[in-house]
Amino acid sequence: MKNKIIIVEGPQGVGKTTTVDYLRETIPHTNLFRLTGSNDNTKKGLYKTVKYYNNLLKFMKSMENTGMNLLFDRTFFTEEVYCRLGYKEYSFTKEYNKLLNKLSKLDFDIYYINLSLFDTSNYLERLNRKGKAEVKYAEFSKNSSEKQQEIYLDLFTEISTSYWKRIKPRTFFTDINTKEKLYKDIMDSINWE
Repeated sequence: MKNKIIIVEGPQGVGKTTTVDYLRETIPHTNLFRLTGSNDNTKKGLYKTVKYYNNLLKFMKSMENTGMNLLFDRTFFTEEVYCRLGYKEYSFTKEYNKLLNKLSKLDFDIYYINLSLFDTSNYLERLNRKGKAEVKYAEFSKNSSEKQQEIYLDLFTEISTSYWKRIKPRTFFTDINTKEKLYKDIMDSINWE
């Protein structure tokens, strides 16, 4: 069995942190990486971001056939979402497509897990829940999460259409099942026994 790259993406408030923490503790030989990207939203930030994610892919390449699974809480998919929403002063799509192509050529079983809410009105409650991290640079709002979810679902469709032979896209709605059922469904989808 090949080692796995599991990338968990989704909007703020959907349950990424809880989900990746579960996966990290459940899947043996797994390293967890939490990525937030660059806070430089200017055009100069594009150069830094491209260099950062190209280095990340070089690191992934260096981990091929090492017996380690790589689990990511966000990657360059988030950068593309934020650019499509206009949060950055630059377009990332050209670089995103290059990175996606490089990712698809790595010698891993690669899973893109998109977490979403079936009922987007639930974002308000989830973003205001007790214990939710408050980050100075990010405004958490129901409207923002709903817009992000639309773009993440667009990315899911694009990956399903163009990269389905190498990247296995999966979407899970975190608000329609218990956590136990959600986690079982995710584990089953990545063929983990």
